[in-house]
Amino acid sequence: MDFSFLHKTTSILIVALISFLFLLFQSSNASIHTYDNNPFRDVGNSALLPGGSEGLAASLDGSRSFIRFENVTFWRTKAAADEHSEMEHSTGLVQVVIFEAADRNNIGGSAYGGQRSICCTPDLAKLEGCKQGEVIRMPSATDINWPIVLNVQFSGNYLSTKMDNVDVPITKTGMYNLFFIACDPKLKGLVMSGKTIWKNPNGYLPGRMAPLMNFYVYMSLAYVVLSVIWFIQYVRYWKDILQLQHCITAVITLGLFEMILWFSEYANFNNTGIRPVVITTWVVTVGAVRKSLTRLLILCVSMGYGVVRPTLGGLTSKVLLLGATYFLASELLDITEFVGTISDISGRARLFLVLPVAFLDAFLILWIFTSLSKTLEQLQAKRSSIKLDIYRKFSNALAVTVIASVIWIAYEVYFKATDPFNERWQSAWIITAFWDVLAFALLCVICYLWAPSQNSQRYAYSEEVGEEYDEETQSLTRGKPEGDLSLVKQEKKEKDAGVTANISDEDDVEEDKRE
Repeated sequence: MDFSFLHKTTSILIVALISFLFLLFQSSNASIHTYDNNPFRDVGNSALLPGGSEGLAASLDGSRSFIRFENVTFWRTKAAADEHSEMEHSTGLVQVVIFEAADRNNIGGSAYGGQRSICCTPDLAKLEGCKQGEVIRMPSATDINWPIVLNVQFSGNYLSTKMDNVDVPITKTGMYNLFFIACDPKLKGLVMSGKTIWKNPNGYLPGRMAPLMNFYVYMSLAYVVLSVIWFIQYVRYWKDILQLQHCITAVITLGLFEMILWFSEYANFNNTGIRPVVITTWVVTVGAVRKSLTRLLILCVSMGYGVVRPTLGGLTSKVLLLGATYFLASELLDITEFVGTISDISGRARLFLVLPVAFLDAFLILWIFTSLSKTLEQLQAKRSSIKLDIYRKFSNALAVTVIASVIWIAYEVYFKATDPFNERWQSAWIITAFWDVLAFALLCVICYLWAPSQNSQRYAYSEEVGEEYDEETQSLTRGKPEGDLSLVKQEKKEKDAGVTANISDEDDVEEDKRE
């Protein structure tokens, strides 16, 4: 296999990771969306600034689920302000639009089947009766008060205007979008500061993330159960522990630590509405380390480490390089997806960072199955029946895992392709949860096959020629060597004594004949 590309990939990822950390280690909020002089950008015939997109669950009175505006201030350029006198009343309009994803077509319109416009044009004013220079809004079929449009006016020649602090109650469950829109071309260069607070009935977690908090509780409990069972065996048979089992212990510990950290991070996020960058980065780093070590563990097992070879030999540096590269790629992807996340909608940068991880996973799968095939051939040639049986079970579990992964990836692509506006946000958490469950299931299989026991030496590497005989003998007599082995020795002595007696009798007969 050619590993030269890994050196280049690692260098690029290191530089990218440093850049990401430099940009992201600043204060960042999630359900409390902050705007720090964010600029409007031209979209069609309007200037637009996205304010966030989140899944919000309804509350009957609206007091427990809302979107709140605090200290929202708009700033225009001095040139735009100087075009007006101090005595003028309305010298610029900014509109705040909130709509549910199902009502997205109720914002904007098109004249004579042409390009869709957000702001009302002279032709649209005649056709649809909208007010020229304002956002086109059509009432929702389910609620005439939605979409919500709030107006904020500039006065005189002031450079800024401040929006009133208001709460918009949410009485219908859905994916909500917030946009700040200016239709006046004279307001080009507009910027905004302030914050909005998005709250669900049970806390500040965005709707897509809320179920994951409970999921990580159950995953933590599952890891606790696995840890207790494993560590009881681990301590009980400490003298017979193999190097491979030390690696499994490290992966279990990291998995438990990661699940607890995720739950703690989500619980803090839900209670405060703030998602500190440093804490989230620490959590995703632990996760990236766990994922990398898990893949290296599977690779080392497939290579027959400790079973058909005592060390990895010249492959050690290549395995470590692959692990480091995978860690960096996974770290970048997770930082982009989780650190500083504000909305329920993934950013475009994630699409590009998925590719290196997917490529490395494909490379790992190829290497794992190639190595596993060679290991099985070696064990079959040596007629090591116990080891061969374990590796066949492991290869079957691995094959099922890969097939399940491919099917799930296809489903994930279908899920996202058929839901461009994230309207199925309430079930989107399953996409993330599946991979944690699959990784845990495979880890359980590995723990079962290589569990610490009095027979651990049945899959230990041996340089002796009669490896199969020694392996079978050790595995059958490991727990009670004195009784069984002494019996074998006694039988052997009796046989030897019988042979000696026969030889002595034959010698006596020969002597009698000579006499």
